Amino acid sequence: MNAGIIGMGKYVPEKAIPNKDFENVLDTSDEWIRSRTGIENRFIAENEETSDLAYKAAVQAIENAGITPDQIGLIVVATVTQDQNFPSVACQIQERLGISGCGAMDVSAACSGFIYGTAIAKQFIESNSYEYVLVVGVEKLSKIVDWDDRNTAVLFGDGASAAVLGKVSEGRGILAFELGADGTGGKHLYLNPKNHIAMNGREVFKFAVRQMGESAVNVIEKAGMTKEDVDYLVPHQANIRIMEAARERLDLPEEKMSKTIQKYGNTSAASIGISIVEDLESGKIKDDDIVVLVGFGGGLTWGALALKWGK
Repeated sequence: MNAGIIGMGKYVPEKAIPNKDFENVLDTSDEWIRSRTGIENRFIAENEETSDLAYKAAVQAIENAGITPDQIGLIVVATVTQDQNFPSVACQIQERLGISGCGAMDVSAACSGFIYGTAIAKQFIESNSYEYVLVVGVEKLSKIVDWDDRNTAVLFGDGASAAVLGKVSEGRGILAFELGADGTGGKHLYLNPKNHIAMNGREVFKFAVRQMGESAVNVIEKAGMTKEDVDYLVPHQANIRIMEAARERLDLPEEKMSKTIQKYGNTSAASIGISIVEDLESGKIKDDDIVVLVGFGGGLTWGALALKWGK
């Protein structure tokens, strides 16, 4: 039996920052941001830490999966914005869930983190090491954004998503995955000495447009399928033009691609999971749909998953 997602949750903080809020402090406009990124709004955590966001999404996912916290054998948290270097966010939410004793670790793969964490969970479940694994993608990017940098300040938001993975019925679950990295591209997207996100937008854009499409195609082929088999695409919500390039590579119509970037901005490791929750709630993802998840991030990293949805 394959490992699959059996429960999902998401959480975003309350404070919304629409594009117009930047117009008085940066040389930018709502139209400029929308046309170049697709972003209209983002949410910022004021009195919450990364672990707070992660915990709230995790509670939802556990409830949605219909299990209790003490059934979780491993917690994997994907983040680059921990509360502090250690203890890990995974250990912090383990304490709050009241399940001391299970494995807990953080994974650093930036915006690809949710896919990395899910691929890790798959291995432990299918090897019968653990019955259930909790995967959380969470970021508080507001604390590392340079609010004076027009090129990056408008892009990012805070949020968390969580998934419980376990064994699912025959034919369903994760069919294939691909993980990759190119460390030589780390200089194009990194945390600078001032503890701010620094990005060479042109180079990251070129990399992402190429890699998102390639990874999506590769993972479909690994699953023994063709582009025609794909029902839905959930790309990392980084930039609408990058997302559209991946969709066009798969020859999918617009309505078959998840799009939440306008509401939340780029929430890094949280974005794919947040999108899945929204798409499940709206009925865009249905049982037995072939769904492709694909992302890229600082590192530079990338990852893709093909799965047949359902328990």
